[in-house]
Amino acid sequence: MLNLIKIELIDVIDIVLVGVLIYQAYKLIKGTAAFNIFTGIIVFYFIWLIVKALHMDLLSAILGQVIGVGVLALIILFQQEIRRFLLRLGTKYMDSRRNMRILGALFNKREKGLSLEALGELTHACRRMSETKTGALIVLAQKSSLEFIVDTGDRLDAVINRRLIENIFFKNAPLHDGAMVISDDKIVAARCTLPITENLNIPPRYGMRHRAAVGVTEVTDSVVIVVSEETGGISFVQNGEIKPVNSISELRLAIENSYPDAKG
Repeated sequence: MLNLIKIELIDVIDIVLVGVLIYQAYKLIKGTAAFNIFTGIIVFYFIWLIVKALHMDLLSAILGQVIGVGVLALIILFQQEIRRFLLRLGTKYMDSRRNMRILGALFNKREKGLSLEALGELTHACRRMSETKTGALIVLAQKSSLEFIVDTGDRLDAVINRRLIENIFFKNAPLHDGAMVISDDKIVAARCTLPITENLNIPPRYGMRHRAAVGVTEVTDSVVIVVSEETGGISFVQNGEIKPVNSISELRLAIENSYPDAKG
């Protein structure tokens, strides 16, 4: 009887890898609406395994066909989660500074960042908007392309200037409704539309600006500055996490840390 069960090293590795994949998938979608779908798929799959083990051929064949077609359905249903997973995987294993310098040298691509002058103009504008309770949503590009976001708004390609930023987000300005995208010391676009997060664990005190900021940092490696129109509070959003900022110097430090190799 014992001879029928042979567990080799490769089997242990196989089980461990499957466990890691399931755990990573759970971490990625927990707290979102996709979690219930994922749970339903797992339950459906185990029912299919049980039916196969009991040799219920007709039901097993029907469920097998559903699962076979289900791979395509999974890609459609979880396209955002799959994109987010691949982005995190690439960021984790390819985003070491040494690797990025090598890739940058190969493809003649320099590290994005903000100059000290641009950083000063941006943080000063955020302070003024906080004092006047002017709502703002500012996306700072990192390595991920934000063209799919820029295309939803109006291109500006303007030099970063505190007065320009304040004017754009002024309540009655035509470009105030939406997000501003900044990349390489340029205001690339304004009035852009951001993807809204499906995370159900975001505290209710945060409004649509914060949910949009979380959404874009879930699918890209960008960071976002949010100025609340209700309280004037400033938040810094990175990797789907909202961090309240208590001072402009704290905001400046958070932005600088998001560009570790950028030089002013």
